[in-house]
Amino acid sequence: MSDIAIQVEGVGKRFRLRNTGGNTLKSLVMDRLRRPDAATRELWALKDVCFTVERGSTLGLIGANGAGKSTLLSLLAGTMMPTEGTLKTNGTISSLLELGAGFHPDLTGRENVFLAGAIMGLTREQMNRRFDAIVEFADIGQFIEQPVKHYSSGMYVRLGFAVAVEVDPDILLVDEVLAVGDASFQRKCLRRMAEFREQKKTMLIISHDLNTIQSVSDQILFLDHGRVLGHGSPTQVIGQYQSFWREQMSSERRREWGTREVILTGAQFLDATGHETTKFSWGQSLSVRLHYEAKTPVGPSVFGFGISDENGHLVHGNNSQIENVAIPALSGTGTVSLKIPALNLAGGTYLFSFSVHSADHKVNYHRLDHAFAIGVESDKPFEGMCYMPSEWKQEPGPCA
Repeated sequence: MSDIAIQVEGVGKRFRLRNTGGNTLKSLVMDRLRRPDAATRELWALKDVCFTVERGSTLGLIGANGAGKSTLLSLLAGTMMPTEGTLKTNGTISSLLELGAGFHPDLTGRENVFLAGAIMGLTREQMNRRFDAIVEFADIGQFIEQPVKHYSSGMYVRLGFAVAVEVDPDILLVDEVLAVGDASFQRKCLRRMAEFREQKKTMLIISHDLNTIQSVSDQILFLDHGRVLGHGSPTQVIGQYQSFWREQMSSERRREWGTREVILTGAQFLDATGHETTKFSWGQSLSVRLHYEAKTPVGPSVFGFGISDENGHLVHGNNSQIENVAIPALSGTGTVSLKIPALNLAGGTYLFSFSVHSADHKVNYHRLDHAFAIGVESDKPFEGMCYMPSEWKQEPGPCA
């Protein structure tokens, strides 16, 4: 038997979108006469996707909504066909692609279990042997005899996942539907996935929970708008994914203005070892080399910075004047340096703003708002965004 469980080569999936809505018959005919191709548009949900998954390994799929992750799993499950390219799978496949997929709403949970087994090519006798384990895992009690249209979303997921794992497939495909379950059920699913890995089963998992997907995956595939932007070790690709979205976030919120007599031409973020990075840990020092160009010589000036959360709310700000650092004049090109000895921020994404203005605050030469994003990792327990050291002491009470 081949060591390759899944092989995808140059796969693309195209959807044709038809223009619909309140158009009259006359307008539709006129549009078609003017533009014969106006009635349909093409959307490539996937384009030139290539990867292989070795037997017994787990591949995590990450990316924003609309990246093509669910489409890829549907192609592997056989519920869709690719427009171009080839994909090969070795072994039986079980999938949980979307809430209630494959369940008939008017059938009971019991009837849907046997229907799912039949779709997967299992006999009724085989499903009879698995039925008790499925019901026990799903933990929906007597609701197994009720039509699934009366189920909650959590019950749907529990029964769907139970069927998917208890039929003992060679390849398991799981979409983000696990996020619907409660914490207890998620822990149960993760334990079952761990058992699958020990049994050398192959899994493909979609999740927006980066911590979970990093913990269960051997490799991660990063998709954006249907194309592969990253494929490799979990640490490497998740770092790439986070950097990508930090850049996206800063570009969306970025604003700039000023007279531009002096312009800020760039900023380099450095860690404690002097390496350029946008990823920091709690308590680590952060340095910035802020580059400028004075188009015309100017007098005494002030450089400032602000740190905001990902929603644009200011967390901290400061400038050279507040810190009593005199910058007498600017001409030509140059660099000013900023150092934060300890980055005592909660984990998350933060947006840096920089500015340069005259010492009397009358002329704003250049301001870059939310122009640079960094990520902070922290396991320091505290409330809020910024850590402030505090001391507690119990005072003795009055004598009785």
